Amino acid sequence: MKSSRGSLQVLAASSAHSIICRPDAPLQVTSVNARALISQFTDTDMEYERPYVETIKCVVVGDNAVGKTRLICARACNATLTQYQLLATHVPTVWAIDQYRVCQEVLERSRDVVDDVSVSLRLWDTFGDHHKDRRFAYGRSDVVVLCFSIANPNSLSHVKTMWFPEIKHFCPRAPVILVGCQLDLRYADLEAVNRARRPLARPIKANEILPPEKGREVAKEMGVPYYETSVVAQFGVKDVFDSAIRAALISRRHLQFWKSHLRDVQRPLLQAPFLPPKPTAPVITVPTPPSTTEEHPGRLLEEPLCADVLLVLQEHRKIFAHKVYLATASSKFYDLFLQDIKAETDSRQREPPARAASFDLCESSEEDGKANLRACISDGTLVGGGTDSDGMSGRGGRLLSSLGRAFVSTGRESVKDPVTLIWRPMTVVRMDPSVLYEPFRVVLGYLYTGQLDKHEKDLMHIAHIAELLEVFDLRMMVANILNNEAFMNQEITKAFHVRRTNRVKECLAKGTFSGVYSHSCRTNSFWNDVQLQSTPLMMIIVVKYPESLLLLEYVLDVVFKLEDGTVEAHKPLLISSCDWMAAMFGGTFVESCTKEVLFPNTTRSSMQAVLEYLYTGRFCSRPDLDAMELIILANRLCLPHLVTLTELHTVSVLSEAAAMNTDIDGDVLVYLEMARFHCAHQLTDWCLHHICTNYNKVCRKFPRDMRAKCAENQEYFEKHRWPPVWYLKEDDHYQRARKEREKEDVLSQKRQSKRKWVFWNLPPSPSNTVSSSAASSSTDSSAVV
Repeated sequence: MKSSRGSLQVLAASSAHSIICRPDAPLQVTSVNARALISQFTDTDMEYERPYVETIKCVVVGDNAVGKTRLICARACNATLTQYQLLATHVPTVWAIDQYRVCQEVLERSRDVVDDVSVSLRLWDTFGDHHKDRRFAYGRSDVVVLCFSIANPNSLSHVKTMWFPEIKHFCPRAPVILVGCQLDLRYADLEAVNRARRPLARPIKANEILPPEKGREVAKEMGVPYYETSVVAQFGVKDVFDSAIRAALISRRHLQFWKSHLRDVQRPLLQAPFLPPKPTAPVITVPTPPSTTEEHPGRLLEEPLCADVLLVLQEHRKIFAHKVYLATASSKFYDLFLQDIKAETDSRQREPPARAASFDLCESSEEDGKANLRACISDGTLVGGGTDSDGMSGRGGRLLSSLGRAFVSTGRESVKDPVTLIWRPMTVVRMDPSVLYEPFRVVLGYLYTGQLDKHEKDLMHIAHIAELLEVFDLRMMVANILNNEAFMNQEITKAFHVRRTNRVKECLAKGTFSGVYSHSCRTNSFWNDVQLQSTPLMMIIVVKYPESLLLLEYVLDVVFKLEDGTVEAHKPLLISSCDWMAAMFGGTFVESCTKEVLFPNTTRSSMQAVLEYLYTGRFCSRPDLDAMELIILANRLCLPHLVTLTELHTVSVLSEAAAMNTDIDGDVLVYLEMARFHCAHQLTDWCLHHICTNYNKVCRKFPRDMRAKCAENQEYFEKHRWPPVWYLKEDDHYQRARKEREKEDVLSQKRQSKRKWVFWNLPPSPSNTVSSSAASSSTDSSAVV
């Protein structure tokens, strides 16, 4: 601006000088005219220095449904939409130009500053129909933005055959910007996109997605710059319209060369490629655990597989049951079996009877609105006897006199198994004649499943048997049914299952089968007090059972022979928790008749984890556990829930190691094939995601392993690798184009500096000296005159 002011002053001075030098003009008049002329030029210059706003008309053209209106709204109204909104709510529209007159926000957003030039961008939307007349929109346009969709190859072919000739016909001097819209469809999930699109819309196919090279080739043929945009990711919107403004200002600068504020406008800049967002890691979803706590134990009572106790009622009615379920649910049965064990181990020396411990809801003490579980102690004792009432000489047969009126005698007899039809020794317990058969089966059903049907008829007999066996929860459930409060029994059932799980877990913690919690059992705190989880009805409780180890070791009836040792277990618990175990022990297999079962290619740590899951329904990790080996074993045993829990544990361990900058690429490659083969699908997806997001690094470190992957995995890697191949190509092209642009800018700067040096340092020529001497002589003569 200063240079223009100086040039105007020089021009005014030269004009005044010419006027003064006129011989026919008086001196006074010429000085006044000169001053008036100088003031006129300075006033014009002051008006020129005021802020100047360049109004630019930008016309947006292209086929229907390529994203013209959404692109205009993103620039003019700052509209942001999700991909679902863009796909599901598309309506062919034209953005009205009168929005600049109606909406003040749109008018304010139209003002911008590009390269120190204040502009007002007026966007004109058009119809995409080929037969429509758009000559009014093309009139006096400064720049044209030509749009096509990267998901529609026909729209790109129409750019060359229809749109570009039309633009050159109506506005041949207007610059053109080629824009590829809907960039987000290049990396989106096309199946989800097609599901979300509006009805009757043409589905998008993967082979129709245009690579960036196609649009760049067409732009090169037409001699126009090329850009790509995404309204969903808000990418390229500002780049497109800033470049359109620069192209329009450069074109205007060529026509209106006297506008010096347009001198520093740059040509349209290069666009950096768009890096798609890094895909998020898949989340391991744990399904609902199978409900085996009620269904399978009840089925085990109906079909007594691996029964180890016979209950005789009314001298002829027989019921086969399992000591594990009876001892963990009833304190009387617990005392009975424990005394039987002690009598067999030491028949000469009589020990004082153990006190039966069971867990019941404490009704008197409440804290924070939660009921507590307390250990209730029974006063019943067991006293040995001679032969049974039938005169049978069963081994260890004894009469029971002080354990209440529930039991008459107990002993070991040879009994025919109801399932295998094989004679084997079994504990026989004769019940009191007052215990009826049908109510007692209902009580046993509760001891197995923790449930009581509210439609039972003999509730009073059930309550009587529950009182004899000291099953106080069952007596409470009967009272609730009689008082029409059966809905309260659901909480009692939940407490029953939690109590049984805690008892089994306590026995595991004290080393019931070899190796489980071996390290924890060595610590005094864990040996004395076992902290158990609480439920909405229970506080954290402390269990102390010094005799449970003896009882549970007594009921062990199967030994698994493994690679590095043996593990003992209980068939009833395995049968009720695993269908595979039920089929093995209940069918016509060799394992159903033997105590030792061979498990090849299995370690003790994996088998202990499986048994703990089957006993308690929980997954507990330990340092020596091999996660993949556990997945293989759980898949063999048809335990999908345990497989999912192990997948979750494995992914959490790998994620923690990756967060600590530990190299996990080798482990992920090993897990990939094994997880796919053993039906660990979620772990497979996680491994594929890790390899795809670190594809270049993994390929550099393990080239042979990557080439050795199956064709399915190779195809997945090429399709989902990040960064994608098209981005790497675009980034390489962008870097090369930027270097070429920098070289051109350096050369142009050198040329301009050289021209300036030549202009200011031009040597005086003879003609110039002669003219200057003549001018000086004429000046002197005029001064003399």
